[in-house]
Amino acid sequence: MQLGLVGLGKMGFNMRERLREGGHEVIGFDPRPEVTDVPTLDALAEALEAPRIVWVMVPSGEITRTTIVSLSEVLSPGDLVIDGGNSRYTEDGPHAKLLDEKGIGFIDAGVSGGIWGLAEGYGLMVGGSDENIERAMPIFDTLRPPGPKEDGFVHAGEVGAGHFTKMVHNGVEYALMTAYAEGYEMLSAEPLVKSPQQVYQAWTNGTVVRSWLQQLLAKALKEDPKLAEISGYTDDSGEGRWTVEEAIRLKVPVPSIAASLFARFLSRQDDSPTMKAVAALRNQFGGHAVKRISESG
Repeated sequence: MQLGLVGLGKMGFNMRERLREGGHEVIGFDPRPEVTDVPTLDALAEALEAPRIVWVMVPSGEITRTTIVSLSEVLSPGDLVIDGGNSRYTEDGPHAKLLDEKGIGFIDAGVSGGIWGLAEGYGLMVGGSDENIERAMPIFDTLRPPGPKEDGFVHAGEVGAGHFTKMVHNGVEYALMTAYAEGYEMLSAEPLVKSPQQVYQAWTNGTVVRSWLQQLLAKALKEDPKLAEISGYTDDSGEGRWTVEEAIRLKVPVPSIAASLFARFLSRQDDSPTMKAVAALRNQFGGHAVKRISESG
């Protein structure tokens, strides 16, 4: 299958490689000449055979909006745009309407997997019409992890449902990372425990708290047992905030997610072992930048 891919950053680049390994023809566009396949979006549209499918994998917000507006001007009726970035779900309706006025379809796709997705596959949460989802299914099947389709892929509902689901996913992720990190701080504080890393390593098999995030923390501690090279300063991508805001709107209590979000705010004021561990986890699973001690003072 042929696909246009806009945005060849950490995830987009690996997605292009995974799709090509799966037998698809992927033509990518990125402003950086060292990674792009074509020089402009116009050239991308010309290189694709109609009806086209174009996957947008750029930062959320204004960059996504301007990219979709630009695509609406170079694509044709019958084409399909997939927004695979971390857009807020409330932006999907306007994007879909803009494209629909040009006869172009729209899918919102929440994507999880970070820098490990190339080898392990990506968890996919998509929103859109049955017809559009079915049309893009060969792409989704190649990107998702191997195994039963329902384990790693969900058609969550209409337009907006994919990004709403990914938003909640990331809110849960915030809470899980903070719980693991708080456990690390407790283990580090007790002199009876000789190696918190060995504890987390042991928890990777046979325990009820084992998970991929927990395994990644064990890996991070093995690489830097005291997390001495990492500042506890931890950014938030926005989706944790959105989750809390939507929980307030829906009158749903999310105390753990809210507390983990506020813990990230706290990390910018007081360095702590807990937030060092969260920063290390974000670097392990997503390749997110960490502030080194030499940078932060």
